[in-house]
Amino acid sequence: MNSKNTLVWLVVAAALFAFIFAFEHFLRPNDTEPPAILPDLQPATVTSIQVIPAYALEIRADHTNGAWLLTRPIAYPAQSAAVETLLAALQKLTPAIRISAGELREQRGAEADYGFETPSVSLVVEAGDQRWQLLVGNKTAPGDQVFLRVVGTDGAFVTDADWLKFLPHSANDWRDTALLDFNGNAPDWIVLTNGTKVIELHRNATNHLWQMTRPLVARANSSRITEALQRLQTARVSQFVTDNPKADLSAYDLQPATLDLWFGRETNFVTAIHAGKSPATNSSLVFAQHDGWNTIVTTAKEPLSPWFGTVNDFRDPYLLELSAPVAEIEVRGKNDFTLQRQGTNDWRVVGENFPADAGSVQQFIRLLANLRVTEFVKDVVTTPDWPAYGLATPAWQITLFSAAGNTNAVIGQLLFGATQTNEVYVRRADEDFVYAIPLEDFNQLPEAGWELRNRRIWSFSEADVAQITIHQNGKTRQMIHHGPNQWSLAPGSQGIIVPAAIEETVHQFGELTAAAWLAHDAAESQKFGFKPGNLSITLELKNGTKDTVDFGISGSQTAVAAVTLNGEQWAFVFPPVLYQFVLSYLSLPVPPSGTP
Repeated sequence: MNSKNTLVWLVVAAALFAFIFAFEHFLRPNDTEPPAILPDLQPATVTSIQVIPAYALEIRADHTNGAWLLTRPIAYPAQSAAVETLLAALQKLTPAIRISAGELREQRGAEADYGFETPSVSLVVEAGDQRWQLLVGNKTAPGDQVFLRVVGTDGAFVTDADWLKFLPHSANDWRDTALLDFNGNAPDWIVLTNGTKVIELHRNATNHLWQMTRPLVARANSSRITEALQRLQTARVSQFVTDNPKADLSAYDLQPATLDLWFGRETNFVTAIHAGKSPATNSSLVFAQHDGWNTIVTTAKEPLSPWFGTVNDFRDPYLLELSAPVAEIEVRGKNDFTLQRQGTNDWRVVGENFPADAGSVQQFIRLLANLRVTEFVKDVVTTPDWPAYGLATPAWQITLFSAAGNTNAVIGQLLFGATQTNEVYVRRADEDFVYAIPLEDFNQLPEAGWELRNRRIWSFSEADVAQITIHQNGKTRQMIHHGPNQWSLAPGSQGIIVPAAIEETVHQFGELTAAAWLAHDAAESQKFGFKPGNLSITLELKNGTKDTVDFGISGSQTAVAAVTLNGEQWAFVFPPVLYQFVLSYLSLPVPPSGTP
């Protein structure tokens, strides 16, 4: 036979064999879902996984105490999500092609051709008594598939190569980048040093408020501490600098550290973080070390910044913390008064013949709760010190109770003393510290119970009104009400009236509410400009009742007005909207100068 023809036939045969092999293994359609390569693998039961790259250090993670921990090549917390993502991918792994053991034997050099003699990666997965070892070989020519072998299982597989992206290339790929993780166990005590002072903080198990116990016993700034803990848990490692246990910590300002934070729960120490100086190339970062691990890292300085405060920065900046709803407020000073809650949200000035305005009382409580300390004046105070601050005999005292009439239900008591420049000295009855608060804030507090009277003056419908009498500048005008939107001038009265507008004005008068109380006796009221000739409006009801409003100092937007309630004259700020109606429809023209 011609040797040339023989060669041609051999090439054709080889090509045909290659086609058959490719069709059988790559092109034949699958009518059913292929079985999983690792059918017994359950990620939740896995206790250990090893990833052994061909030319790199082994990476091993062990599941301990509900978390994943890197144990090789270094000991460090692992990213649980990264480990579990790989395990989930292995559980779902199915073959695109299954290569039988016979085919491997028949194909000369298959072990080397498929990459099993020197696997690119070896994986060992353990779950109790079960163990799987996988050898990752070469990728197929297109690169989207990879040869895989499971030690102890006959043959080999070709799988989709996409799962390879979950393999770590170095231990850093699986390191937990969180600077701090409490694993759901928030600390209830913190010890920190950020200089020469040691600050110790404890959280109350009942009200969950923080208390400072060192260097002094004081209320702590709970909102600052809670926010600082939240920010700290957002901190991430920017770079793993070194794992050398013999590294010179002083070179990073980590021995002693610029900042030390120890965290615990009940009697148990949980964890600690130490922070040092910034790298020379980036002042927004600092060197840090997690207690118990040799690794030095860099992390953002900002999440650590709240912990670089002074002792007073960690103290509660507010005088009161309202641990329960307020039911009674007792004020002792120039004008003693007591407020008591009636029912759900009604209030009354005890001993006075009027109800309190619920909105004004709530505003009073908010003012007290928001009294902010501007200065921690003195922490160690003895009895001889009190007179210097006007606190030996406080000028003013406010006590809040959680139950009306129960002297044992005190929420808080504030004692106010002398005024210094723009500040007022104050202390809590349960503390010996002297604080200072802004004089401006102090002056917003009501001085007397009448300031908190219910601001609704009266209540009637426009249909109840029989007539209106207006006195101003020595003149009088009367208007008679005949029915809805029907008004006329009384005999002897002159002018032009707009019945619909008068109806609306009277409707608003029926709901008259003071914008604010200014005084509640005639002597005090006189300083607000009440005098003969001023505008005075009387609404006479069909039942014979006469309600009169006298006007004092007036402006373009509103005015001071007065009414008589229970025999006393009460001055108040007239509602601005209603005042515009009064100017337009219920006031008399001012005669020109010189007119008789």
